[in-house]
Amino acid sequence: MGSKRSLSNSSKPISSFVEGKKDVELKGLEANPGSKKHVVEEDDVNTYSVEIERLRNDPTIVETMTVQELRKTLKRFRVPAKGRKDDLLSALKSFMDSSVCGEQDSHIRVEQGLLISADNTSVEVEAKRVLNEDHVENVNETSEIFELNQGKKRLKQSESERKTVKVATKKKISPKSNGDADFKPSRAKRKVSSDVVSIVMESGEISTATIQTEPWTVLAHKKPQKGWIAYNPKTMRPPRLDKDSKFVKILSWNVNGLRALLKSEGFSALQLAQREDFDILCLQETKLQEKDIEEIKQRLIDGYDNSFWTCSISKLGYSGTAIISRIKPLSVRYGLGISDHDSEGRLVTAEFDTFYLICGYIPNSGDGLKRLSYRVTQWDPSLSNYLKELEKSKPVILTGDLNCAHEEIDIYNPAGNKRSAGFTDEERKSFATNFLSRGFVDTFRRQHPGVIGYTYWGYRHGGRKNNRGWRLDYFLVSESIADKVHDSYILPDVNGSDHCPIGLIVKF
Repeated sequence: MGSKRSLSNSSKPISSFVEGKKDVELKGLEANPGSKKHVVEEDDVNTYSVEIERLRNDPTIVETMTVQELRKTLKRFRVPAKGRKDDLLSALKSFMDSSVCGEQDSHIRVEQGLLISADNTSVEVEAKRVLNEDHVENVNETSEIFELNQGKKRLKQSESERKTVKVATKKKISPKSNGDADFKPSRAKRKVSSDVVSIVMESGEISTATIQTEPWTVLAHKKPQKGWIAYNPKTMRPPRLDKDSKFVKILSWNVNGLRALLKSEGFSALQLAQREDFDILCLQETKLQEKDIEEIKQRLIDGYDNSFWTCSISKLGYSGTAIISRIKPLSVRYGLGISDHDSEGRLVTAEFDTFYLICGYIPNSGDGLKRLSYRVTQWDPSLSNYLKELEKSKPVILTGDLNCAHEEIDIYNPAGNKRSAGFTDEERKSFATNFLSRGFVDTFRRQHPGVIGYTYWGYRHGGRKNNRGWRLDYFLVSESIADKVHDSYILPDVNGSDHCPIGLIVKF
């Protein structure tokens, strides 16, 4: 590119630049002679291993059990059998997982057993595998979550192996959803129930801090397939290009309200720019009005002198996209050139020397799928035709929140979201027909064919904390430059929105 200078990535290591709000203080469960407890001995697990294996090999047995049968089975395994059928099923499944943990995983074993607090809430603590090949079971969303708490009081120690299991309780605050309004935590409800807990030995092969601060490194999926692994940007990104290489680095982020993001405690756009050293930043769902643009431009970081914004005029404080660049584009256009599609500020196109860059925020099908037909029969075909027209002169890069989890690997709970906006059969088929089948490459999936990497987590039910998310954000590129992609990656440690940024490095 004529206007592109050679760039080198920031020398700073990848680490979280945003510190979240301090968690509620963790309280350790101290094992003392007077405390009530339930101990699952290793011998008991071995005794029932044959039955557990039978249940695991045929899940339909568990699913068809009556409430009475579930309670009887749980009592036989010495597991508290309280709650509704869903609670009993969850408890049994979690116990079965914990029971085979020591047999299948040489890294994490429970030698002493699990201590269970039996105070007024009679809350059960169960073992949970935490290696990447394991998956996180669905847990009761109205529950108190138990987490590891390194440095707290030690539980009873095994005399033979001298390994400990450290457990702590933590309150979970359920946030409210307020449509397009900025997220604010709800103080109304703090509910308690049983959840699973990860086990870590003193050897420290998997650190507590990593599990708590990097949940995306633990494979989380309701229906994982053989060979799937969790995305870890620390280990799965290719080596940095040398400083003499010519490349462009693009970041894309659905910020879910730019003004709120800039006001959020701990967030620093300067730190993000310094850490990632991007050439171009694409934003979606800025929720700005035209009157806000000049003020925002005054706050841009030095060096990023070229910015292009489009706002919704049909609904104020809604949608909105932008391209911010330190490379001056040859031309810029807004929308698709179709009035029916261009009133919500969903598209900005910047033309550079060797490619077109389109920042898009694709319409969500909405509650009750009210806009599903519009999405798949009008918007997607129009955008596809627009991209193919641009492609006649130079390659195209489309990025943004495309509001579709294309495959089951792209969503934590595929079976439970068949008729949810973003994962309907119609949207997935449209995504394949209008983009993939017409020669546009999903760069992350090509680079990571069996990797689970989410880019969106709902604010409710601790989605981000438990890595129960969706991959809705993409970089799609013309087939002609797909081989020039050096890296297509996700930055799951960057907070401030219900989406995280994604990145693309293309060599030219």
